[in-house]
Amino acid sequence: MADTLPDLPDDFRRVLAIVAHPDDIEFGAGPAVAQWTAQGREVAYALVTRGEAGISDLDPAECGPVRESEQRKAAAELGVHEVDFLDGHTDGTITYGPALRRDLARSIRRHRPDLVVTFNHHDTWASGAWNTPDHRAVGRAVLDAVADAANRWIFPELLEEGLEPWRAARVAVAGSPHPTHAVAVDDDARERAVRSLAAHDRYLRSLSDEPPAERARFILGHLLAATAPRFGGRDGVAFQVLG
Repeated sequence: MADTLPDLPDDFRRVLAIVAHPDDIEFGAGPAVAQWTAQGREVAYALVTRGEAGISDLDPAECGPVRESEQRKAAAELGVHEVDFLDGHTDGTITYGPALRRDLARSIRRHRPDLVVTFNHHDTWASGAWNTPDHRAVGRAVLDAVADAANRWIFPELLEEGLEPWRAARVAVAGSPHPTHAVAVDDDARERAVRSLAAHDRYLRSLSDEPPAERARFILGHLLAATAPRFGGRDGVAFQVLG
């Protein structure tokens, strides 16, 4: 692990964030997304599921629409207005394999991002706690799908859909236990990120009795503070950059 974190290269205009569930982006990278959109960069989201297994006292058929609605509100707080939900994958049992890689390659070819963002694909978090199978499956599939999207002979059916190959310059993994770079965020981005995470109101209330806004401020404050000692004392979101 590097002793210091350099700034993530800013030579990109379009970002596609691909994650397993609603709230993954806001927990892992919300302040960075807020900073990017404030700078005029285009950010879109692709979510593999609607998080329908995420609230224990809500049946999945009821939970999915609630969490989709909250995700769209959360994205809007960050200046993100294109939010896609993929079909054919189930919260809690996402399966790594060609079908998932194809769906993610399709999203990459459609959005044509310079930078792809995803969530921690490693077995554990920095704390040593075990990561979830959905995060691991989606994160690893994203890394492979970036290469798939650039190769016209993999998933040729995408060509038949009119989607030409596209090569993203790099991938930034939020929440990784092996960060290599960071994105500096200002006070405005921090506040927008708090409002965005708090927009997952029903979900956060299922996790704690603490008011969602207070919970969001605590979580993101911890995220930024954990980066600062290796980032020149600056508030920032750490990423593992690949590519």
